[in-house]
Amino acid sequence: MEMHTKETESEEDLGTAPENLPDHPSGSVEHPVTVNIGPAHPATHGTLRLKCTLDGEVIVGAKAEIGYLHRGFEIQCEQVPYQHVIPFTDRLNYVSACMNNTGYCKAVEKLLGIQIPERAQYIRVLVDELSRIADHLVCNGVSALDLGGLTNFWYAFYPREKIYDILQKLSGARLTNAYCRIGGVVYDLYPGFEDDLAATFKELDQGITAMLKLLQRNRIFNDRVRDVGIVSKETALSYGWTGPLLRSSGVPYDVRKDEPYYHYDEFDWEVPTGEKGDCWDRFFIRIEEMRQSMKIIQQALARIPDGPILIRDPRIALPPKEEVYNSIEGLINQFKLVFEGIRPPVGEVYSCTEAANGELGFYIVSDGSKTPYRVKVRSPSFLHFAAMETIAQGQYIADAVAILGSLNIIAGELDR
Repeated sequence: MEMHTKETESEEDLGTAPENLPDHPSGSVEHPVTVNIGPAHPATHGTLRLKCTLDGEVIVGAKAEIGYLHRGFEIQCEQVPYQHVIPFTDRLNYVSACMNNTGYCKAVEKLLGIQIPERAQYIRVLVDELSRIADHLVCNGVSALDLGGLTNFWYAFYPREKIYDILQKLSGARLTNAYCRIGGVVYDLYPGFEDDLAATFKELDQGITAMLKLLQRNRIFNDRVRDVGIVSKETALSYGWTGPLLRSSGVPYDVRKDEPYYHYDEFDWEVPTGEKGDCWDRFFIRIEEMRQSMKIIQQALARIPDGPILIRDPRIALPPKEEVYNSIEGLINQFKLVFEGIRPPVGEVYSCTEAANGELGFYIVSDGSKTPYRVKVRSPSFLHFAAMETIAQGQYIADAVAILGSLNIIAGELDR
């Protein structure tokens, strides 16, 4: 953390001018001090910055700043063919990249008015729920690490690595997977997938059990997270929160339940909710969500049908390689699709999925060309980080670290 007094920066630069600071029990703030929490700090993961005005160690004014990982995602999407956007989506929430692939492809498929094969739908469910578990493991492992709990980090990251092993075998890439395609998925499940999944679930069960034994009744951990960063239902809804953060505040909203897709309404699973909306709730909501994801995966694996994994439409999907190499029709099909691209009809669409951090939505406008006319992404972290200024006020500096970890802000989703 880098500290500045008011002599080194103007009052306007501080984010909250001293005369406008909110009331605090300690009285008026005669000599405010500004502390930059991040961005170059392990607890802010190198790309998040919270500029705080302090009265002692109490935060009385805060300003959350974005932009340290700005790549112009939406503008980039408007300059390339629809298929080429998929690798860009990997880099939104790069901790659960496959879920971004699904969200974008689902939106384009809605724009095209097509339904992907049943097997591809189930495979997307399997991959997305594995990605959700990996994302929650990273969040819970790192948020406790930020508070000094190194052992918990290993309990979370061992099963996370097992999940990444599966995703790497499926897609050929470990982090930015680019696994989905418009019309389905690029590869089918590999031989031995079920065995790898069983071994991963065994490791995950052990990791969750160890985390609970270590932290659930740990006095130090409970003192750091209980009644810290409380967010009411009303406040959460007013900021547009979704996902585990909204559910931790007691609102049982989940896109998979409320706007079901890919047979989620046919699976037997529950939506866990919290009571207070504090850091404690946000941590243990994710624990329970991992268990629910395991239930969904087991049911999806038991029901997955045989069949194609990619739609057979020469206007949308590349043909199999054997057709490209052995028939003129297949060669022309690939040539035209690569050079001319997918061309959805003129129109606009909004489609959303339940990503690891909440509702991930894509609004796409088509003008009939091979590139999107407009792309707007509703990324959960962008809305969640906007509330950090309000939540931090009245908290101690140390509490700000706990709160930030519990929000699971992924900087790639702050890209604007």
